[in-house]
Amino acid sequence: MTLAPRLLLVSLAGLLVGCSARVPPPVVVAPPPLTLPVTPATTIGGPQVTLKPDPIGVIIARAEREFVAGQSELEQGRLAAARLHFDAAIDILIKLPDGARAEPRISAEFTRLLDRITALDLLALREGDGFTETRTEPAAIDELLGAAVFERPRPALTTEETVIADLARQPRDIEIPVNDRVLSFVELFQGRLHDFMEAGLQRSQRYMPMIQAVFKEEGLPLDLAFVPLVESAFKNTALSRVSARGMWQFMAATGQEHGLDQTWFVDERSDPEKATRAAAQYLKSLHKFFDGDWNFALASYNAGPGRVQRAVRQSKAGDYWQLTSTSRYLPRETRDYVPMIMAAIIIARNPSLYGFEIGAGEPLAYETVTVPNALDLRHIAEWADVSVEQLRELNPELRRTTTPMGEHPVKVPVGTAATVQTRLATATPLFVQFQFHTVRRGETLATIARRYKITQTDLRSANDLGRTAKVKVNQSLRIPERAASGMPAPTTSRAVTTTTAKVAAPVTYRVQRGDTLFSIARRFDTSVDEIKKLNQLRTDRIAIGDRLHVPR
Repeated sequence: MTLAPRLLLVSLAGLLVGCSARVPPPVVVAPPPLTLPVTPATTIGGPQVTLKPDPIGVIIARAEREFVAGQSELEQGRLAAARLHFDAAIDILIKLPDGARAEPRISAEFTRLLDRITALDLLALREGDGFTETRTEPAAIDELLGAAVFERPRPALTTEETVIADLARQPRDIEIPVNDRVLSFVELFQGRLHDFMEAGLQRSQRYMPMIQAVFKEEGLPLDLAFVPLVESAFKNTALSRVSARGMWQFMAATGQEHGLDQTWFVDERSDPEKATRAAAQYLKSLHKFFDGDWNFALASYNAGPGRVQRAVRQSKAGDYWQLTSTSRYLPRETRDYVPMIMAAIIIARNPSLYGFEIGAGEPLAYETVTVPNALDLRHIAEWADVSVEQLRELNPELRRTTTPMGEHPVKVPVGTAATVQTRLATATPLFVQFQFHTVRRGETLATIARRYKITQTDLRSANDLGRTAKVKVNQSLRIPERAASGMPAPTTSRAVTTTTAKVAAPVTYRVQRGDTLFSIARRFDTSVDEIKKLNQLRTDRIAIGDRLHVPR
């Protein structure tokens, strides 16, 4: 058929469809899916050839997996485990036959890994270098005395009736008068300070068995075991505005008089057991000093025996309540202190009667391990599978997150001592290093601090020096050193030096970008020759990532 007749038929068909509604619409059939031929990725002469994996990519992937594993361990606070993975990531590249710099992609990965690991090291160091002093909390006594100044509620008649009946039913170990001054504090503790007191009472459950055992052994009234409720709300980290510290709020001098060590590493005023023993002995001595009068003894615990004795002598008062009926002889905080203690004892002996809900608490329990040298608590926490905060709660006397130099007992959760002891046997590389400096003629704290790149405040604190203290020739000073890496490498030979040692044990340093033997020697106050000799180097060439033993 020619083109013209074919076009005519198509036109007629279109007219018929348009003019008649009876003609059904054409059925449109979907075309079958288009199937494209599969072409092999690579063909040589026709047949398909499977490519081999990229060997460089495989190596980089292995290093990245180790880095990611290290990141995960670091996020969980496992420093040693993190360091193992980070070191493994670097070693994968360093130990290649041609080294980490021969192939461009390997070299780029090596640099990237070093930068990221160094950043994480510094972050870990900043978050806890072991030398920063632990945080304290405001002491309860300051808050309670402040509340007493602005609010002294008049006791309700029902409160007086309740207390009288309670004392008659359950006599106390010390005489407690039912007067307006005592009752006003019972009212205050039940009212605005209810939650504050309830938290302290709940916290006391942890320590009360230990305190009562010590007081019973020392022959003291067991009611006095509740003195910390007012002093600190049973917080071992409490620090008052006058620098009294711990559960029993010892001043520094009084604590020293009763055998509580206070050094740069520890403050035993915060040790609940040692401070309780010291408090028992101190209360006994005050009781004896005032001829068996517990009111005067308690007032002296707050103001000091000398001050109370002078007030008694000046006032010629026969008892505490007569002495404190006027503001002439004792400050307000001491006048309020004894009735506050009495009110706390009343409530603590029968808290539910006064509207306090106290649940059963777990008494203090732990095991003890002996740490041979200064060690970061983060390692012990990792071995015991607990948090650093849990360790610090068991060892509140530690002022740093580093244990003291030399042997020191550390409390660990029940069931973990054996594991920690086993790990301690191989922990030599992890011990924190300290350096000692013997003062030479003409040196000052400022010049010594500048030499070691630390602040004078840190230098004074590390050596328990006051603000006005000056150093003397031949005096030995402890130099607190921030480690070069926040996470110690397992092969690092860390050691604690002694005052007689001229050269400390070497440490291991990972070479970083821009380092030279000269810059490393200057950083560690040594010489290039010493570093080369220690590492058996024939030339001055070093590479990023190299580990060097550096004398200290």
